[in-house]
Amino acid sequence: MQIALEGIGKRFGRDWIFRDLTFTFEEGKRYAVTGPNGSGKSTLLRVVAGHLSPSKGKVSFAVGGQPLDVDEVYARVAWAAPYIELIEEYTLDELLRFHQQFKPFANGVRTAEALELIELTHARHKQIRNFSSGMKQRLKLGLALLSEVSLVLLDEPTTNLDEVGAQWYHDMVRRFGEGRTIVVASNVPADYAFCESEVHIMDYKSPARRRVAR
Repeated sequence: MQIALEGIGKRFGRDWIFRDLTFTFEEGKRYAVTGPNGSGKSTLLRVVAGHLSPSKGKVSFAVGGQPLDVDEVYARVAWAAPYIELIEEYTLDELLRFHQQFKPFANGVRTAEALELIELTHARHKQIRNFSSGMKQRLKLGLALLSEVSLVLLDEPTTNLDEVGAQWYHDMVRRFGEGRTIVVASNVPADYAFCESEVHIMDYKSPARRRVAR
């Protein structure tokens, strides 16, 4: 998916989170959105996903060169973030099957294979409420990267992951990220080491700091 941002800004009340941001996320490429905690990275991701409208400027979407209405974007986006809630009453097996009703897994991956890929086969019949924070984060990342979508948004992807989990995350991106637009929001360089371009959110905090995204 291609997402074109034309002079966008977002504010809540009188406070601008960012402003005058012009940038294009090209199909099949990988991007980092960087900046300190609380700087507005997650807000920008919500705009990129079509979940939040900008206060000024224009956002347009396209797939294969064909314009895409914002109402059609949801089905083509997968998102993983520590603050996204899972249905905790479900077992892992139930959640994987429920998820696939809305966003099937890519490359014909089935539930049993998905369990192996996210390395949680041992917890197949365990309720999500009983998962550790690391297991939940691994599950969120797995759902996002395995889904058959054209845009993958990863917000602080290695939160709650240990060193082994962080390596698993990079392995999954290498295996399932090909051909899709990936946007990683983080202030940890290792999280987005594979990205080709960067948008530094602090460059768009005030007119005096206006720059072109790198």
